[in-house]
Amino acid sequence: MKGLFISIEGADGSGKSTQIELLRNYLEKNNYKSVLTREPGGTIISEAIRNIILDKKYMEMSDMTEALLYAASRAQHVEEYIKPLLEKGNIVICDRFVDSSVVYQGYARGLGISCIENINKYATKGLEPDITILLDINAEEGIKRKKNQRELDRLELQKLEFHKKVSEGYRELSNMYPNRIKRIDASKSVEDISNEIISTVKQLINDKYK
Repeated sequence: MKGLFISIEGADGSGKSTQIELLRNYLEKNNYKSVLTREPGGTIISEAIRNIILDKKYMEMSDMTEALLYAASRAQHVEEYIKPLLEKGNIVICDRFVDSSVVYQGYARGLGISCIENINKYATKGLEPDITILLDINAEEGIKRKKNQRELDRLELQKLEFHKKVSEGYRELSNMYPNRIKRIDASKSVEDISNEIISTVKQLINDKYK
Protein backbone atom coordinates (compact mmCIF):
# COMPACT_ATOMS: atom_id res chain seq x y z
CA MET A 1 0.00 0.00 0.00
CA LYS A 2 1.21 3.50 -0.81
CA GLY A 3 -0.47 5.10 2.21
CA LEU A 4 -0.29 4.67 5.96
CA PHE A 5 -2.97 3.09 8.10
CA ILE A 6 -3.19 4.33 11.72
CA SER A 7 -5.78 3.03 14.17
CA ILE A 8 -6.60 4.70 17.47
CA GLU A 9 -7.84 2.40 20.22
CA GLY A 10 -8.92 2.66 23.84
CA ALA A 11 -11.69 1.89 26.27
CA ASP A 12 -14.72 4.16 26.42
CA GLY A 13 -13.78 7.57 27.77
CA SER A 14 -10.08 7.30 26.92
CA GLY A 15 -10.04 10.55 24.92
CA LYS A 16 -9.72 9.10 21.42
CA SER A 17 -11.83 11.75 19.70
CA THR A 18 -9.77 14.63 21.07
CA GLN A 19 -6.46 13.03 20.11
CA ILE A 20 -7.66 12.07 16.65
CA GLU A 21 -8.54 15.69 15.92
CA LEU A 22 -5.18 16.92 17.19
CA LEU A 23 -3.37 14.38 15.02
CA ARG A 24 -5.37 15.35 11.96
CA ASN A 25 -4.62 19.03 12.58
CA TYR A 26 -0.90 18.24 12.74
CA LEU A 27 -1.01 16.27 9.49
CA GLU A 28 -2.98 18.96 7.69
CA LYS A 29 -0.58 21.70 8.80
CA ASN A 30 2.29 19.63 7.42
CA ASN A 31 0.55 19.01 4.09
CA TYR A 32 -0.04 15.28 4.45
CA LYS A 33 -3.10 13.81 2.77
CA SER A 34 -5.07 12.40 5.69
CA VAL A 35 -8.57 11.03 6.11
CA LEU A 36 -10.52 10.27 9.29
CA THR A 37 -12.96 7.40 9.59
CA ARG A 38 -14.50 5.31 12.36
CA GLU A 39 -15.69 1.85 13.31
CA PRO A 40 -18.25 0.62 13.20
CA GLY A 41 -19.10 2.92 10.32
CA GLY A 42 -17.34 4.74 7.53
CA THR A 43 -19.73 3.84 4.69
CA ILE A 44 -23.50 3.99 4.25
CA ILE A 45 -23.86 0.23 4.82
CA SER A 46 -21.40 0.18 7.72
CA GLU A 47 -23.16 3.10 9.43
CA ALA A 48 -26.51 1.31 9.12
CA ILE A 49 -24.98 -1.73 10.85
CA ARG A 50 -23.51 0.59 13.51
CA ASN A 51 -26.98 1.87 14.33
CA ILE A 52 -28.17 -1.68 14.99
CA ILE A 53 -25.14 -2.60 17.12
CA LEU A 54 -25.35 0.43 19.41
CA ASP A 55 -29.14 0.80 19.68
CA LYS A 56 -30.39 0.27 23.24
CA LYS A 57 -33.51 -1.40 21.81
CA TYR A 58 -31.41 -4.49 21.12
CA MET A 59 -30.06 -5.30 24.58
CA GLU A 60 -30.90 -8.99 23.98
CA MET A 61 -28.40 -9.22 21.08
CA SER A 62 -26.24 -12.34 21.42
CA ASP A 63 -22.47 -11.97 21.75
CA MET A 64 -21.76 -13.79 18.49
CA THR A 65 -24.35 -11.75 16.60
CA GLU A 66 -22.61 -8.65 17.89
CA ALA A 67 -19.19 -9.93 16.80
CA LEU A 68 -20.41 -10.85 13.32
CA LEU A 69 -22.15 -7.51 12.83
CA TYR A 70 -18.92 -5.70 13.68
CA ALA A 71 -17.06 -7.89 11.19
CA ALA A 72 -19.68 -7.30 8.49
CA SER A 73 -19.48 -3.54 8.99
CA ARG A 74 -15.68 -3.76 8.83
CA ALA A 75 -15.66 -5.84 5.65
CA GLN A 76 -17.64 -3.18 3.80
CA HIS A 77 -15.55 -0.38 5.33
CA VAL A 78 -12.26 -1.92 4.23
CA GLU A 79 -13.41 -2.86 0.72
CA GLU A 80 -15.26 0.33 -0.14
CA TYR A 81 -13.32 2.98 1.73
CA ILE A 82 -10.06 2.17 3.55
CA LYS A 83 -8.19 0.13 0.93
CA PRO A 84 -8.92 2.51 -1.99
CA LEU A 85 -7.69 5.46 0.08
CA LEU A 86 -4.50 3.64 1.09
CA GLU A 87 -3.86 2.67 -2.53
CA LYS A 88 -4.03 6.38 -3.45
CA GLY A 89 -1.37 7.20 -0.85
CA ASN A 90 -3.53 8.71 1.88
CA ILE A 91 -2.85 8.51 5.60
CA VAL A 92 -5.99 6.86 6.98
CA ILE A 93 -6.74 7.43 10.67
CA CYS A 94 -9.39 5.04 11.96
CA ASP A 95 -11.19 5.44 15.28
CA ARG A 96 -11.12 1.74 16.30
CA PHE A 97 -10.41 -1.30 14.11
CA VAL A 98 -10.05 -5.06 14.64
CA ASP A 99 -8.43 -4.67 18.07
CA SER A 100 -11.70 -3.31 19.43
CA SER A 101 -13.55 -6.45 18.38
CA VAL A 102 -10.80 -8.66 19.78
CA VAL A 103 -11.02 -6.89 23.13
CA TYR A 104 -14.75 -6.21 23.45
CA GLN A 105 -16.12 -9.45 21.97
CA GLY A 106 -13.13 -11.79 22.19
CA TYR A 107 -11.87 -10.89 25.67
CA ALA A 108 -14.65 -9.08 27.55
CA ARG A 109 -17.53 -11.11 26.06
CA GLY A 110 -15.49 -14.30 26.36
CA LEU A 111 -15.74 -15.46 22.74
CA GLY A 112 -11.98 -15.91 22.56
CA ILE A 113 -9.25 -13.75 21.07
CA SER A 114 -8.35 -16.26 18.35
CA CYS A 115 -12.01 -16.63 17.32
CA ILE A 116 -12.43 -12.91 16.72
CA GLU A 117 -9.06 -12.55 15.03
CA ASN A 118 -9.93 -15.35 12.61
CA ILE A 119 -13.35 -13.89 11.75
CA ASN A 120 -11.76 -10.53 11.03
CA LYS A 121 -8.96 -11.92 8.88
CA TYR A 122 -11.69 -12.77 6.39
CA ALA A 123 -13.52 -9.47 6.90
CA THR A 124 -10.40 -7.35 6.28
CA LYS A 125 -8.63 -9.69 3.81
CA GLY A 126 -5.64 -9.49 6.14
CA LEU A 127 -5.38 -5.70 6.31
CA GLU A 128 -3.69 -4.46 9.51
CA PRO A 129 -2.78 -0.96 10.70
CA ASP A 130 0.82 0.14 10.28
CA ILE A 131 0.57 1.32 13.85
CA THR A 132 -2.06 1.33 16.58
CA ILE A 133 -2.16 4.02 19.25
CA LEU A 134 -3.72 2.64 22.44
CA LEU A 135 -4.93 5.17 25.00
CA ASP A 136 -4.81 3.22 28.24
CA ILE A 137 -7.35 4.18 30.92
CA ASN A 138 -8.90 2.53 33.98
CA ALA A 139 -12.51 1.50 33.47
CA GLU A 140 -13.86 3.59 36.38
CA GLU A 141 -12.35 6.81 35.05
CA GLY A 142 -13.39 6.08 31.46
CA ILE A 143 -17.04 5.50 32.29
CA LYS A 144 -17.07 8.53 34.59
CA ARG A 145 -15.89 10.68 31.69
CA LYS A 146 -18.50 9.19 29.36
CA LYS A 147 -21.37 9.81 31.77
CA ASN A 148 -20.35 13.45 31.97
CA GLN A 149 -20.40 13.79 28.17
CA ARG A 150 -23.69 12.40 26.86
CA GLU A 151 -26.28 9.62 26.93
CA LEU A 152 -24.65 6.18 26.88
CA ASP A 153 -25.17 3.67 24.03
CA ARG A 154 -25.76 -0.11 24.32
CA LEU A 155 -22.09 -0.99 24.76
CA GLU A 156 -21.37 1.85 27.17
CA LEU A 157 -24.30 0.73 29.35
CA GLN A 158 -22.65 -2.59 30.15
CA LYS A 159 -21.73 -3.25 33.80
CA LEU A 160 -18.46 -1.95 35.25
CA GLU A 161 -17.03 -5.48 35.31
CA PHE A 162 -17.35 -5.62 31.53
CA HIS A 163 -15.47 -2.33 31.12
CA LYS A 164 -12.75 -3.56 33.48
CA LYS A 165 -12.29 -6.57 31.22
CA VAL A 166 -12.04 -4.25 28.22
CA SER A 167 -9.19 -2.31 29.83
CA GLU A 168 -7.47 -5.56 30.81
CA GLY A 169 -7.94 -6.93 27.31
CA TYR A 170 -6.33 -3.93 25.68
CA ARG A 171 -3.29 -4.27 27.93
CA GLU A 172 -2.99 -7.96 27.14
CA LEU A 173 -3.26 -7.24 23.42
CA SER A 174 -0.57 -4.56 23.60
CA ASN A 175 1.72 -7.14 25.19
CA MET A 176 0.96 -9.59 22.39
CA TYR A 177 1.74 -7.08 19.62
CA PRO A 178 4.32 -4.65 21.04
CA ASN A 179 5.77 -3.76 17.63
CA ARG A 180 2.41 -2.53 16.31
CA ILE A 181 0.60 -1.26 19.39
CA LYS A 182 1.98 1.79 21.20
CA ARG A 183 0.37 2.11 24.63
CA ILE A 184 0.03 5.63 26.06
CA ASP A 185 -1.17 6.55 29.55
CA ALA A 186 -4.50 8.32 28.95
CA SER A 187 -4.36 9.98 32.39
CA LYS A 188 -1.61 12.33 31.14
CA SER A 189 -2.44 15.83 29.96
CA VAL A 190 -4.05 16.24 26.54
CA GLU A 191 -0.92 18.06 25.32
CA ASP A 192 1.49 15.38 26.56
CA ILE A 193 -0.53 12.61 24.95
CA SER A 194 -0.74 14.53 21.68
CA ASN A 195 3.00 15.15 21.62
CA GLU A 196 3.66 11.46 22.18
CA ILE A 197 1.29 10.43 19.39
CA ILE A 198 2.70 12.97 16.94
CA SER A 199 6.26 11.89 17.71
CA THR A 200 5.31 8.29 17.00
CA VAL A 201 3.54 9.15 13.75
CA LYS A 202 6.41 11.36 12.55
CA GLN A 203 8.80 8.43 12.98
CA LEU A 204 6.40 6.17 11.11
CA ILE A 205 6.18 8.63 8.22
CA ASN A 206 9.95 9.01 8.09
CA ASP A 207 10.43 5.24 8.02
CA LYS A 208 7.82 4.82 5.29
CA TYR A 209 8.97 7.57 2.94
CA LYS A 210 12.70 7.97 3.62
